[in-house]
Order: sequence, then C-alpha cells, then structure tokens
Amino acid sequence: MTGRILSLDTASRHGSVALVAGTGIVEEKPLYSDEGYGHIIFSEIDALLRRHGWRLSDLDCFAAASGPGSFTGTRVGLAAVKGLAAALGRPAVGVSNLQAMAWHGTAPLRAVVADARRGEVYGAVYTATLDIAQPETVTGVQEWLQGLPSGRLELLATDTGWLEEALLRAGGTPPLRAVPGQLAGAVGAVAAHRLERGIPADPAALDANYVRRSDAELFWRDW
Repeated sequence: MTGRILSLDTASRHGSVALVAGTGIVEEKPLYSDEGYGHIIFSEIDALLRRHGWRLSDLDCFAAASGPGSFTGTRVGLAAVKGLAAALGRPAVGVSNLQAMAWHGTAPLRAVVADARRGEVYGAVYTATLDIAQPETVTGVQEWLQGLPSGRLELLATDTGWLEEALLRAGGTPPLRAVPGQLAGAVGAVAAHRLERGIPADPAALDANYVRRSDAELFWRDW
C-alpha cells in the first residue's frame, strides 16, 4: 500500500497543498496568491504537517501539479517537491493538471478541458484508469469538441461558465460537470496510483507540462 504523500498545486492563482495517505485525501488546504507561491509555500507545508502531527521525514513521496497553467507557478511547485524529495531521498511525481481533473470523473471516458486563453483550450481524454485515450493538446474549443471520441464520455472543467456557448454551438456534446479548482488532493491520489503501478518517480526527471510554449519562446527571434 502506498504511504504518505505531500502534494502541491501551484499552477494557477487558486492552488492548494494536500496530504494523502494511500489513495485517500487526509486534508487539502486551498491557497490563493496573486503574487505567486514562492514566499508562502513552505510555511503552508509546515502548517499542514503540524496539524496532523506529521514530519517531513514521515513522508514517502512528494507530488506536484506539472501544468498546463501558470509557467512561473508551475515551476515553484515542481522545484519545491524536487528539492524536498532529493534532500530526503524520496520519490517525486509530476502530475498533469488535466489528469488530476480526470481523477474526479466517473465515466469510462473523461474529456477534460481548461481555458488556455487566446481563444484556445487545453484538452485531453482519459480512461477510468487515468490512461490517455486522446493526447493533451491546445486548440480551438470547437475543433476539440468535434474531435471527441464516441462512447460513454463526460466533459469535465473547473469552470464551466465559459463553455456553455461553445457547447450550444457544438450540439450533441456529452454532459458537462464542474470539478474542484484546487487539485493538490487529486494530484496526490494520482501519484499514489502511479506508484502502485510501479511507474518510476525520479525527482531529477520532473519537468513542467506546458502543452503550449511560453510567450518568450513564441515571440523570440534569433537576431
């Protein structure tokens, strides 16, 4: 059985930190910061551990949301768990925010979608075992909706309001359900699932899952 996991989601302004035991969420503490998480994340981790009488040395694994989301915020969470895992000699897992959203689903196929701005969405389809059924991508919302596979499928989003018009235009789309915006608990549960399946969790291998390149890369010129 998977042991104790500390998991973070700092990929958006509405983040969270969580403790997971086995595949059950012990506590998930919502976080909000317009100024990033670098100045608060370790104090929040310390407070969460103290509430449950846990020490860092009691933890068996660390996990962080790897995006897509805020480029800087995602890096903060990944750097925190990489540092803690390396210092304590523990495994560390990076979990896609889209896969963490799919964890909240109930259907055999779970289409997850998030606003990518610029008139685009991040989207993917996962199975009930959280395996990829349709790869993560960034594209127009109508194109993505039209490309969804057939079968018993539900549509999951943390904010459903902006999707209503697109769904009306698409017609015949699957049912839409809101999932929590704070994903650290789901990140920890997915990490536990991976560890149980024997998937490697080397801290040095953690990297951000941006799906779309940063603005700096998009607009960079080779002078």
